[in-house]
Amino acid sequence: MKNVLVVSYSQSGQLADIVGALSRPLAEAGVRVHHEPLRPEPDFPFPWPFFAFLDVFPESARLEPRPNRPLALAPEAAFDLVILAWTVWYLSPAQPVTAFLQSVEGKCLLAGKPVVSVVACRNMWLCAFDVLRELVTEAGGRLVDHVALTDEAPAFATFITTPRWMLTGRRDRFLGLPPAGVDARQIEGAARFGVALADALARDKEKRGQPMLEGLRAVKVAPHLVLSERAGRRAFRFWSGFVRRCGRAGQRRRIPALMLFVLYLIVMIATVVPLNLVLQRLAAPLLARRVAALVRHYEQPSGAGNARMTAHE
Repeated sequence: MKNVLVVSYSQSGQLADIVGALSRPLAEAGVRVHHEPLRPEPDFPFPWPFFAFLDVFPESARLEPRPNRPLALAPEAAFDLVILAWTVWYLSPAQPVTAFLQSVEGKCLLAGKPVVSVVACRNMWLCAFDVLRELVTEAGGRLVDHVALTDEAPAFATFITTPRWMLTGRRDRFLGLPPAGVDARQIEGAARFGVALADALARDKEKRGQPMLEGLRAVKVAPHLVLSERAGRRAFRFWSGFVRRCGRAGQRRRIPALMLFVLYLIVMIATVVPLNLVLQRLAAPLLARRVAALVRHYEQPSGAGNARMTAHE
């Protein structure tokens, strides 16, 4: 019998639903699945109070997370595969996931193990995935697959629906806009990854260090976001350093700096983002080769192909 560890952090419950859909076929196939939800100390609120939502920005971007409570399992526990389910905070992995990957317990559990990454977020996961891949490698794990599930609503709609969900807990239809988050069809469809992993584990494919989820449309990279995310990441490095110099997490004296950061975000979304998209279209012939190379980079290791969809749906 194979043993699979599922490590996750779900505030809203959306990621927990995805993990449930993915892991169910594993359990049905006789795989022993151990779920290990991460528990920050103290926990982060949901819905977020406005200041608390902003206040996690500097430490998230700088990979200086709040610690987690001890895990419920022994660090030396043996597993054949680790599934790491995570989300994105300010173009970086959520703090509880970063804390796990940096911890002694996390490094002990991941050392020498094949790791499957599963991210669910609004739409911008590329830079965070670069960070996560590096943290997994530093922890001694081998990232063999990656699944990305995103909100497929138009970007202008998610600029409204996602903050509303985070700050109020409401994700229903609003002002004619679609519900926030990953839709039910995608969540249910995550079961195909569990079916494929169960089949791969039965054949000992996890030991080969090769992707097990190819041909299942595991990722879909939006080319227009590739360069935008990288620019945003550089800006977040500057602003996170600026806010940190104004005070520690939770201190009221860094509120003015956070308000300046919010003002920057509003101006950027209203002016710089549309202008950047126009410039990218105008420069598309010059940027095509670079963008295509970056898209291929972020599609690895599992790819965007769908050749095996029918067999695993």
